[in-house]
Amino acid sequence: MDIKDLMKRLTLEEKVSLLSGKNVWETQDIERLGIPSIMMADGPHGLRKQYDKQDNLGINDSVPATCFPTASLVACSFDRDLVKKMGEALAEECSENDVDILLGPGINIKRSPLCGRNFEYFSEDPYLTGELAKAYITGVQEKGVGVSVKHYCCNNQETLRFISSSEVDERALREIYLYGFEEAVKANPDTIMASYNRVNGEYVVESKKFLTEILRNEWGYQGLVVTDWGACNDRVEGLKNGQDLEMPSSFGINNRKVLDAVRKGEITEIELDQAVERILNLVFKHQKKQGKIHIDHQELAKEISDNSMVLLKNEGVLPLKDQSIGIIGKLARIPRYQGSGSSKINPKTLENVYDCLVKQGINFKYADGYDLDKDNENLILEAVEVAKQVEIPILFIGLTDEYESEGYDRTTLKLPKMHDLLVERVAEVNPNTVVVLFGGAPVEMPWINKVKGLLNAYLSGGSGASSIIDILFGRVNPSGKLAETYPLKLEDTPCYEYSPGGNNAVYYVESIYVGYRFYEKAKREVLFPFGYGLSYTTFSYHDLQVSKTTFDHDDDIIEVSFKIKNTGNMFGKEVCQLYIKPVNPKVFRPVKELKGFEKVSLDVSEEKEIKIILDKKAFSYYDINKKAWVPEHGEYEICVGSSSVDIHLTTTIKVPINQDLPSPYNQELLPSYYDLTNGFNIDEFKKLVKRELTPLNREGVRPYHANSTMREVSKTLAGKLLLSIAKREIKKSSKDNTTRLMMLNSFLDLPYRGLYSFGKGMITEQLAEGLLLMINGKYIKGLITMLKKKHK
Repeated sequence: MDIKDLMKRLTLEEKVSLLSGKNVWETQDIERLGIPSIMMADGPHGLRKQYDKQDNLGINDSVPATCFPTASLVACSFDRDLVKKMGEALAEECSENDVDILLGPGINIKRSPLCGRNFEYFSEDPYLTGELAKAYITGVQEKGVGVSVKHYCCNNQETLRFISSSEVDERALREIYLYGFEEAVKANPDTIMASYNRVNGEYVVESKKFLTEILRNEWGYQGLVVTDWGACNDRVEGLKNGQDLEMPSSFGINNRKVLDAVRKGEITEIELDQAVERILNLVFKHQKKQGKIHIDHQELAKEISDNSMVLLKNEGVLPLKDQSIGIIGKLARIPRYQGSGSSKINPKTLENVYDCLVKQGINFKYADGYDLDKDNENLILEAVEVAKQVEIPILFIGLTDEYESEGYDRTTLKLPKMHDLLVERVAEVNPNTVVVLFGGAPVEMPWINKVKGLLNAYLSGGSGASSIIDILFGRVNPSGKLAETYPLKLEDTPCYEYSPGGNNAVYYVESIYVGYRFYEKAKREVLFPFGYGLSYTTFSYHDLQVSKTTFDHDDDIIEVSFKIKNTGNMFGKEVCQLYIKPVNPKVFRPVKELKGFEKVSLDVSEEKEIKIILDKKAFSYYDINKKAWVPEHGEYEICVGSSSVDIHLTTTIKVPINQDLPSPYNQELLPSYYDLTNGFNIDEFKKLVKRELTPLNREGVRPYHANSTMREVSKTLAGKLLLSIAKREIKKSSKDNTTRLMMLNSFLDLPYRGLYSFGKGMITEQLAEGLLLMINGKYIKGLITMLKKKHK
């Protein structure tokens, strides 16, 4: 299709019509010119194609699909090839169901373990995030299906995600929160999804800095920018600054605003045509559907969970042999296998440990241990009796459905009370207790020193039960490594005092010190460190070599090589990790940072050589004065190990360049960023960002406006009426309590303008204007506005 010729034949009205969705999931078609619509559907750990094209909340049935492990577990594989294979499988299921764009991967950084959507994201580390994102994108798009990399950017919490401003200093923005997106762009994703939130006071969906200056001018992105569903704030400003496609449909409301702006000269023809051309390029790229082929991906789903689950503790109790076992915990029968919200998959296959053991003819005793929805200590007493009768009690515990979901964040790292109590009581009567843990994010473990074994299954998808059993019995050697740090307690986390912020903004006071970067610099003890995971075999590292010992110029590269050997008595896989540690830096920096990794398979006594290439960025920080990545002058240790704290090999190289480059920071003004002993403070953060911060809180009172949340307007009579209607509709639409909770929280945090997109066309612009007048106490004027005929 000749897009340039097509552009000449489109009327102004037709061009504008293409800028917004046809419905919730499809782009607008134009039959007169043979322009088709294309279909988008949620991911990222499986296809969630809704039967109802108007359902944008994931509350209705979706087509059956393979439920792969969520990103929180997949990342623990540290396996680019495996992630690419997952991407290929997802694309095949998209093609089978006529889906053109898969909404994934989700690559936001895990700033806080409390984020309700962390199960959808890879890691606290930007390098690991970027590497896995590229693999996922490549896998999906090589099969002819597009992706939508989300959520760009700094959407690191669910609380007030529609309106909150993430206040971030420029260096943290570049090194931590944008890095994964910058790497993802190198894989040429078809679309990038702009997030709901503001960054430094500005909505990302209409930010020239983020959508044009950084994304397109700096990174060279050529694809399409789509809004997160209902994220559009000011469509005219968005279009001018790089927002191409608004999703879902705003039912003509925003298109009329664009049309008016074009006619008034507020939007130029060039700005309009750029967006339309990008949309047409995407549509015609995916016009030719691949033939429908059905491939069963359950074996791949199991392979991923096999290679990702993390053995966190093993005092000689695993793998199981011929001991009698007790299976304790309802999660063994009703598994926690995915999170809640827009990523919720309707699984083709869903295993549970109880049934799998029965099917395999394995004898065991069983006790529920707890109820999923209420406290019942009698069930703990029954579990204790089972534990007394077996050699090894295996407890299946974790975060239940209502703890983790899109739409709201956790407020604690604690497990359900009965789960902790169950472990304590069972361990008292049987010292050989093993725990299998479910959940999409870190939890506190007050009982950790009382159990002999701990397998972290995370949220392992529809085939996770088989992986759990195979790992427990030694048929599969665990090889996952934690892609995030597990703190001892919530108060230890770097942003504990500053998250989720106020009702208007959240301050990223910790700057670059996210995850292990913080814990190491602050010398804070953790429960389990980043990159940690045990195996049933052992490995030795030796013979570390570097191709050169000086990094002489910006285009230089250094090849690092070392050897690893399986010194145990079982086939195994190891994740070799390479960290760069600056020695006596002048600029405040983490102790060390991950800059390379490889996953290697080794038979007993087998040895392999691993090679990792380091370039300029491996030694660089982002210089806010030069607005560029700069390798700081000095010495650096190259550290090779099996986790962020288990370093086996080191060597030193020198970076002689940039000797005269001044530091962009005055250490006397920013002492807490050089020495984390006493934590952070707002005063220093203000000096760091060098600008006025968005106020942490707003009053949330009359006069209410388009960006007032429904929680704020529900204080009024008219707002109470809207809330009661919403609650009634939520109750009718789903029987699942977690889904209802997600929907209610999403509604309460929704800005008033969101009624256009989420109202399924029932909320007209005139009706919304009238309602807002009534919400502001102008009842008669509001009623007149709603009832008067609109003149064309």
